[in-house]
Amino acid sequence: MIRGALQIAGLLVGGFGTVGTFAVTGMPQWRVSAFIENNIIVFETIWEGLWMHCIRQANIRMQCKVYDSVLALSPDLQASRGLMCAASVLSLLAFLVATIGMKCTRCQQSDWPAKGYILLAAGLLFLLSGTVTLIPTCWVANTIIRDFYDPVVNVAQKRELGEALYLGWVSTFCLLAAGAIFCCFCCCCEKTRSYGYSAPSHHLPLGQHLNGTAESAYSRSQYV
Repeated sequence: MIRGALQIAGLLVGGFGTVGTFAVTGMPQWRVSAFIENNIIVFETIWEGLWMHCIRQANIRMQCKVYDSVLALSPDLQASRGLMCAASVLSLLAFLVATIGMKCTRCQQSDWPAKGYILLAAGLLFLLSGTVTLIPTCWVANTIIRDFYDPVVNVAQKRELGEALYLGWVSTFCLLAAGAIFCCFCCCCEKTRSYGYSAPSHHLPLGQHLNGTAESAYSRSQYV
């Protein structure tokens, strides 16, 4: 019962992290325009993402435009695009592998080691995808904070942390938590199986042993 609940919890947390990773990859709110000093009056809001940038003016609907070239992006966004695509693929693969492991829950006892290896592979993939997701979000956040406090950078070019970065950190935590759950689950099951293999041998009582010896001797005397 506890094992099943642990598996379901890991799968749900990993599924939320997978959905969040895909959402972060497509969201344009990685960099948001900062309204400071002379920009205190909000006339337009600028969003910069991995695939497009959007401008939302007052009383006008938002307009988005896809980047004309990858070279138009800053180095951190260029690297983040590739890393987030890899993280999305890894998280989806981890979720599928974990689902396959969950389907084997009611298999025979002989299939249990295979199921444990499948869940272990899913846990490792979740950990890897969480690490890959953490790198671009922290990199972009560090660049934004560095430029915000840099006096050389123009005020109109300074940005703030967008919603996509916060969602990326939450998704990273979910992916790492799911990976830790599956890995710990497999380690505990491995220890349980090792204890089951080393069961003590059963010895017959002394009286039963003597009776068996007497019966065997009596049966041999009948043939003499």
